[in-house]
Amino acid sequence: MPYINIKVTDEGVSAKQKQALIEGATQLLVDVLGKNPATTVVVIDEVNTDNWGIGGQVVTELRSRVANE
Repeated sequence: MPYINIKVTDEGVSAKQKQALIEGATQLLVDVLGKNPATTVVVIDEVNTDNWGIGGQVVTELRSRVANE
């Protein structure tokens, strides 16, 4: 049983977008690895930007700086 874990920041990902991610990730495993979609599990974790860092910086701060430029 394949398990896919997608992590995204919690910045307004819609239910429709999540559905597309689940469908697309499942289909990718079907196409590439020949996996059964009925037993493929996809979990989407939404992470607060205070808990996500890039290049040693907290994403909340990075987004704030970009918005103020």
